[in-house]
Amino acid sequence: MTLRFGTDGVRGVANLDLTPELVTAFGRAAARVLAGDEFVIGRDTRVSGPLLEHALAAGLASEGITVSTLGVVPTPAVAWTAAHHGVAGAMISASHNKYPDNGVKLFAPGGRKLRDDVEETLEAELDRLVHRANDASAAPTGDAVGTITAAPEHLLDYADSVVDSVEGRSLDGLRIVIDCANGSATTIAPHVLRRLGADVIVIHADPNGTNINESCGSTHPDDLQKAVVEHHADAGLAFDGDADRVLAVDAKGDLVDGDQIIAACALDLRERGRLKHDTVVVTVMTNLGFRRAMADHGINVEETAVGDRFVLDALDGGGHSLGGEQSGHVIFADLATTGDGLLTGVQLLDIMRRTDRPLRKLAGVMSRYPQVLRNVRIAVEVHDLDERLAGDVRAAAGRLGDDGRVLIRRSGTEPLVRVMVEAKTTEQAEAVADQLADAVAIAAS
Repeated sequence: MTLRFGTDGVRGVANLDLTPELVTAFGRAAARVLAGDEFVIGRDTRVSGPLLEHALAAGLASEGITVSTLGVVPTPAVAWTAAHHGVAGAMISASHNKYPDNGVKLFAPGGRKLRDDVEETLEAELDRLVHRANDASAAPTGDAVGTITAAPEHLLDYADSVVDSVEGRSLDGLRIVIDCANGSATTIAPHVLRRLGADVIVIHADPNGTNINESCGSTHPDDLQKAVVEHHADAGLAFDGDADRVLAVDAKGDLVDGDQIIAACALDLRERGRLKHDTVVVTVMTNLGFRRAMADHGINVEETAVGDRFVLDALDGGGHSLGGEQSGHVIFADLATTGDGLLTGVQLLDIMRRTDRPLRKLAGVMSRYPQVLRNVRIAVEVHDLDERLAGDVRAAAGRLGDDGRVLIRRSGTEPLVRVMVEAKTTEQAEAVADQLADAVAIAAS
């Protein structure tokens, strides 16, 4: 058994797919492939986190790496530390997955996610280590063995950077409810928002190792929506387990997704002359309503494949300042090297406070088209699936015309084909999506 990179690091069931032995070997491979002699490691609140943290740190130290463990931190705190200290980093988390899963996300020195070629080299080195378990070539001994030291102070440095991102302004007068998903945001999010002067009500901030993402957070915002209304709050923020994404809730309890957050932030940056090249980067899953809203305001939209790493590549390649995903991964390229839920939440609240506009009005810049998703499980990989479905896709697109959109893509993490349809009405979107899902099942059989 070995590990393969998906769209965001490696994942699996902790102690089954991600065994301590395999993660130790993964640490050794990372030490050999990534540049530098220092590494920082963070983790979320899963019960398996310390187990895998120790295994990864042991693998790195066995190759002579100096390891600093940050403890429970958001993924962007690891990226920020890696960027500001010029070292490599790892986050032990399975993001929004349930607690039995875990994973390892790697950052190159400087806080950037790994390029495809680096991931391939690391996979090859891991394969070599796993299949030659007794390989001790050039293993350091004596004082050349790496050290492992706790460095929780880096979390407060990261918090300072988020506070500083609003350039001395405050959030005084805003009442905010935050859902910490019993995860990485549990202590740091309330700390930052209270430092900025907000009146903060916190829910789902009592992690026990097994309740991360459990009916809470950005994947289950129902409790947050109720709490915002009950507490007469101005807004709510829902983080996922490792706090690299966020969704919002307006004062009436309505959900504000990543597309709406990006739209509000794009217009604000444009108004202040800070939206580089008047361009925003989003994925193919971004709602048609977003594209039309941006066009109405003269903002260019650059589209990528699904995955924040692709958004990051486009931001870097084009020198753009803002991008993200409907799921709530939002990247402020002038402020961070990766998606950051807490930073995004602070930026959104800052717009509300600075412009004296409620979140409902900010989100209303775009009208969402009904979007229907269908997941079709396939037993085997069908290499010519796109060709087999071409006629069905053309027919569906013809039915929708300019007021709809069809997207069929393979999942990067599961044996699924995802069908997405947008249309003027939910009924029309559902009908077309069901037809295409049936076509996928037949074509993949």
